[in-house]
Amino acid sequence: MLGFGADAGYDASTRPLAQCDGPQTIEWERALAAGGSTRVVIFALTANFSIAVAKFSAYLWTGSSAMLSEAIHSLVDTSNQALLLYGQKRSERPADARHPFGYARELFFWSFIVAILLFSLGAGVAIYEGVEKLLHPHPVKDAHVNYIVLAIAIVLESASTWAAVAEFNARRGTTPVMEALRTSKDPALFTILAEDIAALIGLFIALAGILAADIGGIPEGDGIASIAIGIVLATVAAFIAIEVKALLIGEAASDDLQAGVRQIVESEVAAHRQIKAVNDIRTMQLGAHDVLVAASLDFDDATLARDIEAATDRMERQIRSAFPDVRKLYIEVQSSDGWQAANGASPSAATVKAPVLAGSGQAAKAATTAPASAKAHATQPARPTLESRPKGRNGRGGKRR
Repeated sequence: MLGFGADAGYDASTRPLAQCDGPQTIEWERALAAGGSTRVVIFALTANFSIAVAKFSAYLWTGSSAMLSEAIHSLVDTSNQALLLYGQKRSERPADARHPFGYARELFFWSFIVAILLFSLGAGVAIYEGVEKLLHPHPVKDAHVNYIVLAIAIVLESASTWAAVAEFNARRGTTPVMEALRTSKDPALFTILAEDIAALIGLFIALAGILAADIGGIPEGDGIASIAIGIVLATVAAFIAIEVKALLIGEAASDDLQAGVRQIVESEVAAHRQIKAVNDIRTMQLGAHDVLVAASLDFDDATLARDIEAATDRMERQIRSAFPDVRKLYIEVQSSDGWQAANGASPSAATVKAPVLAGSGQAAKAATTAPASAKAHATQPARPTLESRPKGRNGRGGKRR
């Protein structure tokens, strides 16, 4: 059995498999991706705080229900962005004895809290205020104040949305927008993008409601706008919750990354013919830029331990080069019969070959000249376990169908 640990960076699934990067380049790429999300969050937080102050002032002046809903929306957005920044900082803590895989998934947790707040405080209060206004309608006074504030808010929110969209487009490349949103592994980015788009929609709904109440003589228009804003917020909150839930409970890496890793392994099979079968390759997204890969491979019994070590080292270098997000890589050498028995299938032989330990460190040094077939055979099939070869961590520990 063989384990590797690796630090990496942003999703580089389109990079050439043969390209080799040093640790400094990988660390720079990872920091670049994380920094892009952080800049977007800080920009949105600053804009939404300013907008919230202006909206609350307009509500206190005019008594507009739609303006109150928008003010609460902006306040909730500001709080959410502060939580995302906190989650990003917490997720960067290095691994320790209690959390050997790091804290990258903590960002997923705080993103889920953001969805709950957006639904309960943002959508709930907006709908309540709208119903209250429908039951007790009253005209909006000094509507021009609302118009001025909404115009300023639209400008600021458009700038924030533009920053989020620019970062999102840089990440998604040629992937369609909805597919990129559904498959994104960075909750900070797609949460800010979804909130900013919802905020712009809400601003235009509030403007329409106030116009209906002020110019159209329909006092209920203000309340209807408030309810509509609440529905928009509830929809966005549900979307964020569904997407983050998949990451929180353990989602596989992107299809491109999975296919690329399998391509590298199969290329090794074709080039050296030492691997008889690829039993399994599994991935898990541990953080926005932190992927775990575990593979079970069946080597030919005549393969020397040093050749197994060389093969696994080649695959490690290629996978880390092509996919810097793969920060934890575990390759288990195990017979197909052993893998089937450990996973509930009946082995094709009475005995199962025990896993062979190999690695670029201390593993297999005492047996580099012995063939794999000389290893002891287990009398009972054992469930496979994955062990890691420790490596340093110098940064973050952090596409849904």
